[in-house]
Amino acid sequence: MAQPIRDIDGVMASFGSFGYVADRPLATAIYLLVQLGKPLLIEGHAGVGKTEVAKVLASLLETELIRLQCYEGLDLNSAVYEWNYQKQLLAIRIQEGSGRSVEEREKYVFGPNFLLKRPLLQSILCEEASPVLLVDEIDRADEAFEAFLLELLSDFQISIPELGTIKAKRKPYVILTSNSTRELSDALKRRCLYHWIDYPSLETEIEIVRARLPGIEEELRSQVVHFVQSIRRVNLSKPPGVAETLDLSRSLTLLKKPKLDREAAEQTLGSILKSADDLAKIRAQGIEKFLC
Repeated sequence: MAQPIRDIDGVMASFGSFGYVADRPLATAIYLLVQLGKPLLIEGHAGVGKTEVAKVLASLLETELIRLQCYEGLDLNSAVYEWNYQKQLLAIRIQEGSGRSVEEREKYVFGPNFLLKRPLLQSILCEEASPVLLVDEIDRADEAFEAFLLELLSDFQISIPELGTIKAKRKPYVILTSNSTRELSDALKRRCLYHWIDYPSLETEIEIVRARLPGIEEELRSQVVHFVQSIRRVNLSKPPGVAETLDLSRSLTLLKKPKLDREAAEQTLGSILKSADDLAKIRAQGIEKFLC
């Protein structure tokens, strides 16, 4: 049964039950998203758990998660809708000689039966329960697509030239994420609540690993987090996020490493660093320097 979101403490506790450590500011943003029905824009470094917020919220509310992964060149056909052209052509041929007027045939072939629904349109056509709509990495899409989103974010509706304006039957809970690779427009930000997720403190990150991977020994957990946090202080092109901390923890467990020493760190460095330059930079400074 879905767990109702009654207060901020309840959000923190409920997210914790799904293995997500949400601090009070984030829990407040989620609470306001649900209660106000206003989209939430979450920005932060890569790998700090932005996408996971939407996944956990959908699980908590026991509703559908609809995800739109943004990328450069994303267009309406991929994000909103497109027409099933093959089916339309077949329908036109079948209707030839039916006696219908051109207007009647056009109205038929541009009807809902020929519409291929993409994530944004799916999110406003849900009838049973409000879904969680995740617009992931909106900063990867271009400004033209960002501008198109404004109608959905403000009025929860989408305009389709052939069909008119389609309003949401049940307003989706909208979460947008951004890695801040570019500045988003003021118009988009005005339509959203806003939250920034930074790298966690040492204590919080240890708690995150404990919540997500309870089987890891306390000493190893502490060593991993100290190691990753030390590496983050170096000027890297791709600093490791919390996701990489969890990957390193899983790797050490799988390799049956009881502690994080130089040998274990060298073997698993690729779990947290994803750039040849970053790997060379850490090795040049000496891996031992980052071990506690």
